[in-house]
Amino acid sequence: MRLPAPDADEVEWILFEQSGVLTTAQAERLLSPGKVRHLLATGRWRRWCRGVLVSHPGELNRPQQLWVAVLSVGEDAVLAGLAAAAEAGLRGFSADPIDLLVRPDHTTAVARRRLPPGMPGVRVHRTSVLPAEHIQVARPTRTTTARSLVDAAGWARGDDQARALVAAGCQQRLTTPGEIIRVTDRMPRARRRALVVETARYAEGGATALSEIDLVRLCHRYHLPAPDLQERRRDAAGRTRFLDAYWRGWRLHVEVDGAHHMEVRHWEADMARQNDVWIAGDRILRFSAGQVRHRPVEVAAQLRRALEAVGWKPMP
Repeated sequence: MRLPAPDADEVEWILFEQSGVLTTAQAERLLSPGKVRHLLATGRWRRWCRGVLVSHPGELNRPQQLWVAVLSVGEDAVLAGLAAAAEAGLRGFSADPIDLLVRPDHTTAVARRRLPPGMPGVRVHRTSVLPAEHIQVARPTRTTTARSLVDAAGWARGDDQARALVAAGCQQRLTTPGEIIRVTDRMPRARRRALVVETARYAEGGATALSEIDLVRLCHRYHLPAPDLQERRRDAAGRTRFLDAYWRGWRLHVEVDGAHHMEVRHWEADMARQNDVWIAGDRILRFSAGQVRHRPVEVAAQLRRALEAVGWKPMP
């Protein structure tokens, strides 16, 4: 929406701040019950759901969906989870349904709310832990990125998605592992708390992709030395490249390939990078992300043989 004129009245400013959405109570306070009825009767405004009005008759855009969700629950509701993380810039995850946090004394039932067609589902969660440092000043109000990811991990469909969320938030530089861990310090009963802390610790060590986390966990499980992650190296053209995993003391490099590596342009780029590694005198092993996840015994055995071939000796 366009910025109101300097002499705009209060209702114009609230409509601007709330993306054209307001509660019936707000509208009747700023205008009058009769004026609100007239705007609705003439089709200039629309009653989207009980207690929530939209100042145009068309479909809702994303900011308006968020405001409808918040105002349908109550003005003290806070955007949370993936919906809040997406507003902070998180990419690669669906932000529907819209998750909201309310305090224990909130009168709205904790459940998925059914809203008219054109709106994503809305889930309302109660929390007794919502300190001021977990709140982001935004319109609508939302939790900080670190708190959003901790909550989203707890509400995720499974452990893999939870790990991916925490890793992605760090990889995309939207928050830091330290910020995530500080949130969990205030939430000792958070669901998947140990998994979130573990993933944040891995990210602190450089593992910011699920495949890298799987590789580090594999090394720990099979008593192999932990690799250096995201090792910087310049290629033959002088460009900075990052190695997935590198055992510097043994000059062993491991690449973990995702599905995108099968595309021709990625495949050729990978071959060129692999050639650079060999030319520099290092050994290189390559595994698919699926092998690391589903065939860990085979991957660990090959890693062990490669490390032993260059002088590593396991602890007795």
